[in-house]
Amino acid sequence: MSALRKTTQYLLPVEKREQPGNYDPYPVHDLGAGKIHDDYASLARRLAGHRQVTVDGYVGVRFDRFAERLGEALTALGLRPVWWDARAAMKSPDRIDALAAPYLGGDDPIFGFRAPLALADFFDAGRLARLAPDPAAEINILIGTGAALAGWEGPLVYLDIPKNEIQFRARAASIANLGAAEAEPPKKMYKRFYFVDWPVLNRHKKALLPRIDCMVDAQREEEITWAEGEEIRRGLRQMARNGFRVRPWFEPGAWGGQWIREHIPALPHDVPNYAWSFELIVPENGLIFASSDKMLEVSFDTVMYEAGEEVVGRDCYATYGDEFPIRMDYLDNFDGGNLSIQCHPQRPFIREQFGEVLTQEETYYILDTRPGAEIYLGFREGVVPAEFEQALTESFRRGTPLDVPRYIHSEPSAKHALYLIPPGTLHSSGRNNLVLEISTTPYIFTFKMYDWLALDLDGKPRPLNIARAMRNLRFERQGERVRQELVAHPALIGRGDGWELWHLRTHPDHSYDVHRYRIGAGADVEVATEGKCHVLNLVEGESAEVATAAGARFRLGYAETLVIAAAAGSYRIVNTSGREIMMVKAFMK
Repeated sequence: MSALRKTTQYLLPVEKREQPGNYDPYPVHDLGAGKIHDDYASLARRLAGHRQVTVDGYVGVRFDRFAERLGEALTALGLRPVWWDARAAMKSPDRIDALAAPYLGGDDPIFGFRAPLALADFFDAGRLARLAPDPAAEINILIGTGAALAGWEGPLVYLDIPKNEIQFRARAASIANLGAAEAEPPKKMYKRFYFVDWPVLNRHKKALLPRIDCMVDAQREEEITWAEGEEIRRGLRQMARNGFRVRPWFEPGAWGGQWIREHIPALPHDVPNYAWSFELIVPENGLIFASSDKMLEVSFDTVMYEAGEEVVGRDCYATYGDEFPIRMDYLDNFDGGNLSIQCHPQRPFIREQFGEVLTQEETYYILDTRPGAEIYLGFREGVVPAEFEQALTESFRRGTPLDVPRYIHSEPSAKHALYLIPPGTLHSSGRNNLVLEISTTPYIFTFKMYDWLALDLDGKPRPLNIARAMRNLRFERQGERVRQELVAHPALIGRGDGWELWHLRTHPDHSYDVHRYRIGAGADVEVATEGKCHVLNLVEGESAEVATAAGARFRLGYAETLVIAAAAGSYRIVNTSGREIMMVKAFMK
């Protein structure tokens, strides 16, 4: 049998165990004792006695393997299940390919348009109606993505899977896109996941969430964990009233560095580098529940579907709906390479061209750096757009270096400095930086103009988007104007017993703002949410405790990220490091 996943990253273990170091890659949220089960036998007992069962779930789950194992468990109970496959009611792969095609951007290797389709569009209504249970069977089980569309009675089981695991499986060619006949190259599959499969299946999941009876974490095929749907919904509501840490995941890259490898010992070290920490990139992060040391992961969006307004606040939810607006991630190129020279689309462009609600409004917070490191930001004084475009085009066609200092402004990288990258701003991180990237949520819309002639990990050049970049670049961001407008100038705006609050003002084109608390040894500070969601990151010091007014307590280690829900009302940050700490707080304006 071919490999299920292609990665060196660890599969989430069934049981929570103490991790080496101060950074916990498996943050958990307690459901109480005895709420999570860890075998097929217990699930079979839960379903026994029902004549009809529906098993739905996300793309990337191998339903055949799940049916085989659950069938064995049911047989051990003396039951003879009759299985029905939801794929029998799907349209043909050719028809589904035609359905998806308008949203895949043609030959564009990266970008498409977020599909407004419903999962029912992938099914033949007549064939779906004919999926009727056998009245003589002891137990009928209809299984597969979209099975719930058949409207059967009885328990609804949902098989969830984290999106990082979907990508690891795609790289191993062990899965295919929704309704596709076979696996395609991983990058092509990812484009269809992002623009078609995930939007469609997220809508379906949201519709099903209130009535899911059993939620199954299907990333471990031999050792599932599952819980009652109402217990999961109760846990999500508890998060939405307090806060949470998502499960981060980590990826190597062409320019990746060594800081993450050296500072997070719980991660695998048999990789060349780590370029990214998906610290809080919620379209792909998960949330881990724990019960009696057993762990179960659900996708992040479930908390937004269950109680999104409580998470982000009334005003934000009215504007962005289920789209969580803030992300944080790490870019590590210590002993690595320069990031590409790039920019991100302006708001009208990303909405019209790609169907996104938000655009990428970034800032670079420097968590660590080395002497001589640089941040590339904006243009040198006097750069002419047509000349810059010609230089980029010549570099691409001839494979020759771009004269970067001639065109691009740079600033010395300084620890704890914040560099502002509103949409349309040319930027890059030079090597030997650990960047905490604070941004609005979209995360793939990078228009690369120059990649230092580097190759990706597959040995091929990464695609450039010079034409799109030129349509979005703000050439007025040049020279001295960069220093004045694109480098934050911290201002003291509050102080108390042992603490100070500094404002790292963002650009007018940023929809979020950034504060930083300095908290002395043994001191604490009370913070009001004022109806907004706060995203915290401990950028100096070993640890802090964060306690909400509702009684939830979180331990936050160095470089860890915590979301405080708007509904928490207030929370207290307590310095537990024995020396001064600094905590960054991002929030929507």
